[in-house]
Amino acid sequence: MVERAHSGATSTVKAAVPGWVGRWVRGEDARGRSAWTRGRVLAALAALTGALLAFHRAVPNSIGRLGSLLEAFLPWLGVVVAVLFGLALVRRSATALVALLLPMAAWTYLFGGLLLPGAKPGAHDLVVVQHNVSDENTDPAGTAHVLADAEPDLIALQELEPPALAVYERTLASDYPYHAVQGTVGLWSKHPLTGARSLDIKPQGIADGWSRGLRAVVHAPHGKLAAYVAHLPSVRVGASGFASSWRDESADLLGRAIAAEELRTAILLGDLNGTVEDRGLTPLTSRMNVAERGFAFSFPTAFPLARIDQVMARSATVAQIRTLPATGSDHLPVAAQITLR
Repeated sequence: MVERAHSGATSTVKAAVPGWVGRWVRGEDARGRSAWTRGRVLAALAALTGALLAFHRAVPNSIGRLGSLLEAFLPWLGVVVAVLFGLALVRRSATALVALLLPMAAWTYLFGGLLLPGAKPGAHDLVVVQHNVSDENTDPAGTAHVLADAEPDLIALQELEPPALAVYERTLASDYPYHAVQGTVGLWSKHPLTGARSLDIKPQGIADGWSRGLRAVVHAPHGKLAAYVAHLPSVRVGASGFASSWRDESADLLGRAIAAEELRTAILLGDLNGTVEDRGLTPLTSRMNVAERGFAFSFPTAFPLARIDQVMARSATVAQIRTLPATGSDHLPVAAQITLR
Protein backbone atom coordinates (compact mmCIF):
# COMPACT_ATOMS: atom_id res chain seq x y z
CA MET A 1 0.00 0.00 0.00
CA VAL A 2 2.83 2.34 0.80
CA GLU A 3 4.50 1.52 -2.51
CA ARG A 4 1.32 2.25 -4.45
CA ALA A 5 0.90 5.56 -2.63
CA HIS A 6 4.47 6.53 -3.46
CA SER A 7 3.93 5.60 -7.10
CA GLY A 8 0.77 7.68 -7.24
CA ALA A 9 2.54 10.69 -5.76
CA THR A 10 5.33 10.33 -8.28
CA SER A 11 2.83 10.23 -11.12
CA THR A 12 1.18 13.38 -9.77
CA VAL A 13 4.53 15.20 -9.60
CA LYS A 14 5.39 14.12 -13.14
CA ALA A 15 2.06 15.37 -14.38
CA ALA A 16 2.69 18.75 -12.74
CA VAL A 17 6.10 19.23 -14.38
CA PRO A 18 5.94 20.85 -17.85
CA GLY A 19 7.19 18.71 -20.68
CA TRP A 20 10.03 21.06 -21.62
CA VAL A 21 11.43 20.85 -18.10
CA GLY A 22 11.46 17.09 -18.31
CA ARG A 23 13.22 17.19 -21.65
CA TRP A 24 15.84 19.57 -20.22
CA VAL A 25 16.34 17.29 -17.20
CA ARG A 26 16.59 14.15 -19.30
CA GLY A 27 18.76 16.07 -21.73
CA GLU A 28 18.93 13.60 -24.64
CA ASP A 29 17.44 14.29 -28.06
CA ALA A 30 16.35 11.81 -30.72
CA ARG A 31 19.97 11.27 -31.75
CA GLY A 32 21.06 10.55 -28.20
CA ARG A 33 22.90 13.84 -27.67
CA SER A 34 22.70 15.42 -24.24
CA ALA A 35 22.20 19.09 -23.40
CA TRP A 36 25.98 19.30 -22.96
CA THR A 37 26.97 17.71 -26.28
CA ARG A 38 24.64 19.48 -28.70
CA GLY A 39 24.79 23.12 -29.79
CA ARG A 40 28.56 23.25 -30.06
CA VAL A 41 28.41 25.47 -33.14
CA LEU A 42 26.20 27.91 -31.23
CA ALA A 43 28.66 27.80 -28.33
CA ALA A 44 31.53 28.59 -30.70
CA LEU A 45 29.61 31.53 -32.17
CA ALA A 46 28.84 32.77 -28.67
CA ALA A 47 32.51 32.57 -27.72
CA LEU A 48 33.49 34.45 -30.90
CA THR A 49 30.92 37.17 -30.24
CA GLY A 50 32.15 37.51 -26.67
CA ALA A 51 35.74 37.77 -27.86
CA LEU A 52 34.84 40.50 -30.36
CA LEU A 53 33.08 42.48 -27.63
CA ALA A 54 35.75 42.03 -25.01
CA PHE A 55 38.77 42.37 -27.27
CA HIS A 56 37.55 44.55 -30.14
CA ARG A 57 40.72 46.64 -29.88
CA ALA A 58 42.71 43.56 -30.88
CA VAL A 59 41.02 43.44 -34.30
CA PRO A 60 43.64 45.03 -36.58
CA ASN A 61 43.08 48.18 -38.62
CA SER A 62 45.90 47.36 -41.01
CA ILE A 63 43.57 45.58 -43.45
CA GLY A 64 40.64 47.72 -44.56
CA ARG A 65 40.42 49.28 -41.09
CA LEU A 66 38.31 46.31 -39.99
CA GLY A 67 38.75 47.27 -36.33
CA SER A 68 37.11 50.65 -36.81
CA LEU A 69 34.36 49.08 -38.92
CA LEU A 70 33.57 46.60 -36.15
CA GLU A 71 33.61 49.33 -33.51
CA ALA A 72 31.22 51.50 -35.52
CA PHE A 73 28.50 48.90 -34.99
CA LEU A 74 29.72 47.26 -31.77
CA PRO A 75 26.48 47.75 -29.75
CA TRP A 76 24.58 45.75 -32.37
CA LEU A 77 26.45 42.61 -31.33
CA GLY A 78 23.86 42.59 -28.56
CA VAL A 79 21.32 41.56 -31.21
CA VAL A 80 23.59 38.67 -32.17
CA VAL A 81 23.72 37.63 -28.52
CA ALA A 82 19.92 37.72 -28.27
CA VAL A 83 19.51 35.60 -31.42
CA LEU A 84 22.05 33.06 -30.18
CA PHE A 85 20.25 32.90 -26.84
CA GLY A 86 16.96 32.12 -28.58
CA LEU A 87 18.58 29.45 -30.72
CA ALA A 88 20.23 27.92 -27.66
CA LEU A 89 16.84 27.61 -25.99
CA VAL A 90 15.34 26.01 -29.11
CA ARG A 91 18.25 23.59 -29.36
CA ARG A 92 18.10 22.97 -25.59
CA SER A 93 21.88 23.33 -25.46
CA ALA A 94 23.32 23.86 -21.99
CA THR A 95 26.77 24.24 -23.55
CA ALA A 96 25.63 27.19 -25.71
CA LEU A 97 23.84 28.83 -22.80
CA VAL A 98 26.94 28.66 -20.64
CA ALA A 99 29.08 30.00 -23.50
CA LEU A 100 26.65 32.93 -23.86
CA LEU A 101 27.56 34.15 -20.39
CA LEU A 102 30.75 35.70 -21.84
CA PRO A 103 29.15 37.93 -24.52
CA MET A 104 26.31 38.81 -22.16
CA ALA A 105 28.75 39.96 -19.51
CA ALA A 106 30.92 41.83 -22.05
CA TRP A 107 27.96 43.65 -23.63
CA THR A 108 26.57 44.58 -20.22
CA TYR A 109 29.96 45.92 -19.14
CA LEU A 110 30.34 48.03 -22.30
CA PHE A 111 26.79 49.25 -22.83
CA GLY A 112 24.57 48.28 -19.93
CA GLY A 113 25.09 51.60 -18.16
CA LEU A 114 23.67 53.46 -21.16
CA LEU A 115 20.28 51.87 -20.44
CA LEU A 116 20.04 53.22 -16.88
CA PRO A 117 17.86 56.28 -16.19
CA GLY A 118 19.67 59.59 -16.17
CA ALA A 119 19.96 61.92 -13.21
CA LYS A 120 17.59 64.84 -12.84
CA PRO A 121 18.95 68.14 -14.17
CA GLY A 122 20.83 70.13 -11.54
CA ALA A 123 21.47 73.81 -10.97
CA HIS A 124 24.87 73.69 -12.65
CA ASP A 125 23.75 71.85 -15.74
CA LEU A 126 23.67 72.97 -19.35
CA VAL A 127 21.51 71.47 -22.07
CA VAL A 128 23.14 71.39 -25.50
CA VAL A 129 21.90 70.31 -28.92
CA GLN A 130 24.03 68.96 -31.75
CA HIS A 131 22.68 68.61 -35.30
CA ASN A 132 23.98 68.15 -38.81
CA VAL A 133 21.16 70.01 -40.53
CA SER A 134 22.13 68.75 -44.05
CA ASP A 135 22.87 71.05 -46.93
CA GLU A 136 19.87 69.50 -48.72
CA ASN A 137 17.39 70.35 -45.94
CA THR A 138 14.31 71.97 -47.50
CA ASP A 139 12.82 73.16 -44.19
CA PRO A 140 15.47 75.07 -42.21
CA ALA A 141 12.85 77.09 -40.33
CA GLY A 142 11.06 73.93 -39.17
CA THR A 143 14.40 72.40 -38.22
CA ALA A 144 15.28 75.46 -36.13
CA HIS A 145 11.97 75.23 -34.27
CA VAL A 146 12.51 71.53 -33.45
CA LEU A 147 15.91 72.34 -31.97
CA ALA A 148 14.70 75.36 -30.01
CA ASP A 149 11.79 73.38 -28.56
CA ALA A 150 14.32 71.37 -26.51
CA GLU A 151 15.21 74.67 -24.77
CA PRO A 152 18.97 74.13 -24.90
CA ASP A 153 21.60 76.61 -23.78
CA LEU A 154 23.74 75.88 -26.85
CA ILE A 155 22.93 74.71 -30.36
CA ALA A 156 25.70 73.47 -32.66
CA LEU A 157 24.97 73.07 -36.38
CA GLN A 158 26.89 71.65 -39.33
CA GLU A 159 26.42 71.84 -43.12
CA LEU A 160 25.29 75.45 -42.97
CA GLU A 161 24.97 76.83 -46.47
CA PRO A 162 23.39 80.01 -47.82
CA PRO A 163 20.54 80.83 -48.08
CA ALA A 164 19.55 78.35 -45.30
CA LEU A 165 22.05 79.98 -42.93
CA ALA A 166 20.09 83.24 -43.04
CA VAL A 167 16.93 81.31 -42.10
CA TYR A 168 18.60 79.75 -39.05
CA GLU A 169 19.95 83.13 -37.98
CA ARG A 170 16.55 84.76 -38.31
CA THR A 171 14.53 81.94 -36.71
CA LEU A 172 16.83 81.46 -33.71
CA ALA A 173 17.60 85.14 -33.10
CA SER A 174 14.97 85.82 -30.44
CA ASP A 175 15.90 82.94 -28.11
CA TYR A 176 19.60 82.75 -29.03
CA PRO A 177 20.92 86.28 -29.38
CA TYR A 178 24.56 85.17 -29.54
CA HIS A 179 25.94 83.13 -32.39
CA ALA A 180 29.13 82.49 -34.34
CA VAL A 181 29.63 80.87 -37.73
CA GLN A 182 32.89 79.71 -39.30
CA GLY A 183 32.71 78.06 -42.69
CA THR A 184 29.88 75.52 -42.61
CA VAL A 185 29.61 75.14 -38.81
CA GLY A 186 27.92 77.40 -36.30
CA LEU A 187 27.10 77.84 -32.62
CA TRP A 188 24.03 79.54 -31.16
CA SER A 189 23.93 80.45 -27.47
CA LYS A 190 21.67 81.92 -24.81
CA HIS A 191 24.82 83.17 -23.09
CA PRO A 192 27.39 85.64 -24.42
CA LEU A 193 30.07 84.35 -26.78
CA THR A 194 33.54 85.82 -27.21
CA GLY A 195 36.72 84.93 -29.03
CA ALA A 196 35.02 83.00 -31.82
CA ARG A 197 37.54 81.79 -34.37
CA SER A 198 38.04 79.21 -37.05
CA LEU A 199 39.65 75.92 -36.07
CA ASP A 200 42.06 74.33 -38.53
CA ILE A 201 41.16 70.63 -38.66
CA LYS A 202 41.61 70.21 -42.43
CA PRO A 203 43.51 67.04 -43.36
CA GLN A 204 46.19 67.12 -46.02
CA GLY A 205 44.80 66.40 -49.46
CA ILE A 206 41.55 68.32 -49.00
CA ALA A 207 41.27 71.48 -51.08
CA ASP A 208 41.60 74.92 -49.53
CA GLY A 209 38.37 76.55 -48.47
CA TRP A 210 37.29 73.52 -46.43
CA SER A 211 36.32 75.01 -43.05
CA ARG A 212 34.51 72.80 -40.57
CA GLY A 213 35.66 73.82 -37.11
CA LEU A 214 35.20 76.67 -34.68
CA ARG A 215 36.10 77.51 -31.11
CA ALA A 216 34.37 80.10 -28.92
CA VAL A 217 34.22 81.02 -25.25
CA VAL A 218 30.77 80.69 -23.63
CA HIS A 219 30.16 82.94 -20.65
CA ALA A 220 27.82 80.56 -18.84
CA PRO A 221 26.15 81.52 -15.53
CA HIS A 222 28.64 79.43 -13.54
CA GLY A 223 31.80 80.41 -15.37
CA LYS A 224 33.52 80.43 -18.74
CA LEU A 225 33.93 77.34 -20.88
CA ALA A 226 35.38 76.65 -24.30
CA ALA A 227 32.92 75.35 -26.89
CA TYR A 228 34.20 73.48 -29.94
CA VAL A 229 32.02 72.72 -32.95
CA ALA A 230 33.35 70.36 -35.59
CA HIS A 231 32.35 68.36 -38.63
CA LEU A 232 34.93 65.68 -39.38
CA PRO A 233 35.32 64.21 -42.89
CA SER A 234 32.98 61.44 -43.95
CA VAL A 235 33.91 57.77 -43.95
CA ARG A 236 33.09 55.25 -46.65
CA VAL A 237 32.56 51.49 -46.68
CA GLY A 238 33.64 49.91 -49.95
CA ALA A 239 35.32 46.92 -51.51
CA SER A 240 38.65 48.00 -50.01
CA GLY A 241 37.19 48.23 -46.51
CA PHE A 242 36.46 51.15 -44.20
CA ALA A 243 37.96 54.38 -45.57
CA SER A 244 38.51 56.73 -42.64
CA SER A 245 42.02 58.17 -42.99
CA TRP A 246 40.87 61.77 -43.48
CA ARG A 247 38.44 61.45 -40.58
CA ASP A 248 41.18 60.06 -38.36
CA GLU A 249 43.64 62.79 -39.33
CA SER A 250 41.05 65.49 -38.64
CA ALA A 251 40.24 63.91 -35.27
CA ASP A 252 43.92 64.04 -34.36
CA LEU A 253 44.13 67.75 -35.24
CA LEU A 254 41.00 68.44 -33.19
CA GLY A 255 42.36 66.45 -30.26
CA ARG A 256 45.58 68.48 -30.29
CA ALA A 257 43.60 71.73 -30.26
CA ILE A 258 41.54 70.59 -27.28
CA ALA A 259 44.67 69.42 -25.46
CA ALA A 260 46.11 72.94 -25.88
CA GLU A 261 42.92 74.61 -24.59
CA GLU A 262 43.73 76.87 -21.64
CA LEU A 263 40.23 77.01 -20.16
CA ARG A 264 39.60 74.20 -17.71
CA THR A 265 36.16 73.24 -19.03
CA ALA A 266 35.65 72.42 -22.69
CA ILE A 267 32.68 71.01 -24.59
CA LEU A 268 32.82 69.43 -28.03
CA LEU A 269 29.73 69.23 -30.21
CA GLY A 270 29.94 67.81 -33.67
CA ASP A 271 29.21 65.40 -36.43
CA LEU A 272 32.35 63.32 -35.92
CA ASN A 273 31.42 60.61 -38.43
CA GLY A 274 32.33 57.97 -35.87
CA THR A 275 31.06 56.32 -32.71
CA VAL A 276 32.78 56.74 -29.36
CA GLU A 277 33.94 53.10 -29.56
CA ASP A 278 35.73 53.73 -32.87
CA ARG A 279 39.47 53.88 -32.23
CA GLY A 280 39.75 56.57 -34.92
CA LEU A 281 38.27 59.01 -32.39
CA THR A 282 40.76 58.06 -29.66
CA PRO A 283 42.47 61.49 -29.85
CA LEU A 284 39.15 62.86 -28.59
CA THR A 285 37.76 60.12 -26.36
CA SER A 286 41.07 59.81 -24.53
CA ARG A 287 40.86 63.47 -23.54
CA MET A 288 37.14 63.98 -23.00
CA ASN A 289 34.21 62.35 -21.24
CA VAL A 290 31.49 60.76 -23.36
CA ALA A 291 27.81 60.26 -22.62
CA GLU A 292 27.09 58.11 -19.55
CA ARG A 293 23.43 57.42 -20.36
CA GLY A 294 21.60 56.89 -23.63
CA PHE A 295 22.37 55.34 -27.01
CA ALA A 296 20.88 58.14 -29.16
CA PHE A 297 21.58 56.54 -32.52
CA SER A 298 21.47 59.50 -34.90
CA PHE A 299 22.25 58.25 -38.41
CA PRO A 300 20.63 57.62 -40.80
CA THR A 301 17.26 59.14 -39.95
CA ALA A 302 15.27 56.41 -41.73
CA PHE A 303 16.83 53.64 -39.63
CA PRO A 304 19.39 54.94 -37.11
CA LEU A 305 22.27 52.49 -36.78
CA ALA A 306 24.92 54.52 -35.00
CA ARG A 307 25.45 57.73 -33.07
CA ILE A 308 27.96 59.71 -35.08
CA ASP A 309 26.72 63.05 -33.71
CA GLN A 310 28.61 63.46 -30.46
CA VAL A 311 28.74 65.58 -27.34
CA MET A 312 31.91 65.29 -25.25
CA ALA A 313 33.23 67.28 -22.33
CA ARG A 314 36.41 67.93 -20.37
CA SER A 315 36.15 68.76 -16.66
CA ALA A 316 32.41 68.19 -17.00
CA THR A 317 30.10 65.19 -17.33
CA VAL A 318 27.83 64.33 -20.24
CA ALA A 319 25.16 62.91 -17.98
CA GLN A 320 22.67 61.88 -20.62
CA ILE A 321 22.13 62.06 -24.38
CA ARG A 322 18.94 61.53 -26.36
CA THR A 323 17.59 62.07 -29.85
CA LEU A 324 15.10 64.75 -30.82
CA PRO A 325 12.34 64.43 -33.44
CA ALA A 326 13.40 64.11 -37.05
CA THR A 327 13.93 67.21 -39.15
CA GLY A 328 14.57 67.66 -42.86
CA SER A 329 18.07 66.22 -42.37
CA ASP A 330 19.43 62.72 -42.85
CA HIS A 331 20.70 62.97 -39.24
CA LEU A 332 18.62 63.04 -36.08
CA PRO A 333 19.44 65.88 -33.69
CA VAL A 334 20.77 64.90 -30.28
CA ALA A 335 20.35 66.73 -26.98
CA ALA A 336 22.69 66.23 -24.04
CA GLN A 337 22.73 67.24 -20.40
CA ILE A 338 26.11 68.59 -19.30
CA THR A 339 26.90 68.61 -15.58
CA LEU A 340 29.57 71.17 -14.78
CA ARG A 341 32.08 70.41 -12.03
